[in-house]
Amino acid sequence: MTTDRERTVDLVYFNAGGGHRASALALEAAIRRQGLPWRVRRVNLRELLDPKDGFRKITGMDPEDIYNKRLARGWTAGLAQELKLLQGLIRWSHAPMVRRLQQHWLKTEPDLVVSLIPNFNRALQESLASTLPGVPYVTVLTDLADHPPNFWIEPGQSQHVVCGSERAVQQARAAGLPPAAIHASSGMLIRADFYDPPLADRRGERLRAGLPAEQPTGLVLFGGTGSEAMLGIARRLADTPLILACGHNEKLAKALRQLPSRAPRLVLGFTSDMARVMQMADFFIGKPGPGCLSEAVQMQLPVVVVRNRYTLPQERYNAEWVREQGVGIVSPSHAGIGPAVEELLGDLERYRAATRRVRNRAAFELPPILERILAGAQQAPDALDALADMPAWLPAAVSQRA
Repeated sequence: MTTDRERTVDLVYFNAGGGHRASALALEAAIRRQGLPWRVRRVNLRELLDPKDGFRKITGMDPEDIYNKRLARGWTAGLAQELKLLQGLIRWSHAPMVRRLQQHWLKTEPDLVVSLIPNFNRALQESLASTLPGVPYVTVLTDLADHPPNFWIEPGQSQHVVCGSERAVQQARAAGLPPAAIHASSGMLIRADFYDPPLADRRGERLRAGLPAEQPTGLVLFGGTGSEAMLGIARRLADTPLILACGHNEKLAKALRQLPSRAPRLVLGFTSDMARVMQMADFFIGKPGPGCLSEAVQMQLPVVVVRNRYTLPQERYNAEWVREQGVGIVSPSHAGIGPAVEELLGDLERYRAATRRVRNRAAFELPPILERILAGAQQAPDALDALADMPAWLPAAVSQRA
């Protein structure tokens, strides 16, 4: 029998978009913060499936780098069709992928596998079930809703799912998952520092950063690689104080620093202290990514997001969620950002009150959910062990009495 202290939990992620890795890190930290006696391992699926960097040797880039560069350039209009192509390639390579994953599970023997990625859950779950029967497989959706078919939720698979919205719960039920396999959380998984107390001297922090002490200031954020769309937004909001967070995109940061402006600007490169940066802002502008949206709303920043044909297909529901929760404004284009910001600032306190009504506690809910799943998986082997220890005559006697 496996004890708590021997349990190993694998968190499967990749670096496409950055949000999956951030979720893996946040979940690992949440597990440690709650003192669970587990050995946590992060498993990069790209490295597992392509250990010799064959794709990079042929193309000169990781597939994740290509995806992230397209996000930074805004080349996203055809991704809905390309997603279907990708899913077709995954189905075509299903058998060799399962064999490689089987070898990995046999070698590493986890007690629980948690996926924080879409598209590959069928291969991950089937390979695990065929090599380590009874080891539970959990998919934590890092999107507010699924994008069926075969994105997050795989009908017919032995898959637990953790859903951060009522829409996702409904989708899991519609896919035929049993109620015991559907686990609701109150939102998306974000880091613990987004729950920290407010800045003691917010006014001073803003002044030291070159921002106005009282005038509403926007945070413009398009993920860890930034987006060239930020240049157009900065031009259209030349009279609005802005914090422009460019992530790893130093070329974009340089261009934004050189851009004329009639209002104070703070241009940032990569920072691991986004919670503090958000505390200096009054509202958020960006794409409807589930992570940055959830972080902004947690920090009580009303949002302005764009939803159109360039929006990633799996993020389109997020714009609906913004409307449903009343936490901001959805613009049909970047050209409409100016009027949207004007409308938001005209009723900022109402939108801010709406953000306060959204109570996301996923970072505290996920570890107990995983703990219950592990405990449930342990009961079945224990019952089998007990049956094996019965005297040989007992099952027959029970059968006769029945």
